[in-house]
Formats: sequence, structure tokens, C-alpha cells
Amino acid sequence: MQTPQLETERLILRPLALSDAPAIQRHFDNWNIIRHLSTVVPWPYPADGAEAFVQLQFDKVSAGEEIYLWVLDDEAIGNIHFRPRAEGLKGHRGFWLAEPYWRRGLMTEAVAAVNDFAFITLGLDHFYVCNAATNEASRRVKQKTGAEFVGFVELAHHGGQSKAEKWIVRREAWLRDKGNVRLD
Repeated sequence: MQTPQLETERLILRPLALSDAPAIQRHFDNWNIIRHLSTVVPWPYPADGAEAFVQLQFDKVSAGEEIYLWVLDDEAIGNIHFRPRAEGLKGHRGFWLAEPYWRRGLMTEAVAAVNDFAFITLGLDHFYVCNAATNEASRRVKQKTGAEFVGFVELAHHGGQSKAEKWIVRREAWLRDKGNVRLD
């Protein structure tokens, strides 16, 4: 299945395109974003980092990996990837949002749309998500979108931290509670 376009009240989540690389480069090359990500993301971020990232994702899809990749709005102000059958996690969702758009509930709204896709369209029972233990904003998004904290895992992040929070998102809980999602 190809990545479908998803729409919310305020956002269009459209499939990632190679033409998004310049906007991603402009928004993502920011220590305030990257410091909470795993060390698989290079820092300092290279001048061709976004283009290399986009091409790598397309190569994985071409090789048969099941990955759904969205950017938020025309300017690619953020990104969500979803791997329903990620090895070792039984699914994984990750995201980032450009700093000028923080604290508006946009990522919570986008994640809610991806949860609907995972549970309604794909029919998944559950999937896991992780965040750096110090990433309070990511934690809040998870809490507001029905994730349940299950414990800590070791995962190297920038800034020297290696503790990550692991969460489970369950179909039954999401479908029951999705009408109560707060965007504040």
C-alpha cells in the first residue's frame, strides 16, 4: 500500500516527496529538534542530510519495507513515519515538527490521523512508540493520543542521554478514547 494523503481539521498530511528535501533541510537542521532524536541522525546535520534521508526512505520502500511517510502541509513543516511491522517493536511511529509551529497542537492532530490510519485502515491491534526520556513535548503528544507508558529502554540520543520511554498504543483504547483528544 502506498502512503495515502490524510486530512485533519487544520492539516494535510501528504506523502513524502523528493521535492520536500529543501524544506525539510531548512526546518530540521535545528539542535532543538535533533537533540531529542537517536544518534542515527547525524549532528551537525549535513548540508545534504534531508535529501539523503528522503532517498534512503524511498530505497527502503523500493526494497519492499512497509513504511508510510508523511509531511505536514505544503511546506513540509514536519514529518511522521510509521512502520507497522518494525523489527523488535511490532510497529513504530516517529515524528518531528519545525520549531516555529510548536505548542499549537498540530503534531497531536497529525498523530491522531496516523492512529486512525493504523487502527482503522491497516487494522492493527497495537504498536509501540519511543521518545527520549527528556523529550517532554513528545511525551505529551503520546499521553494526549492514548499511548500507555510501559517502561524504559536503552537508546542512544544526542546530548549523551541513553534512556528512552517506551509506550504502547492499543486499538481498543484509541477507538474508545479518540474523541477526547486535546489539541492544547
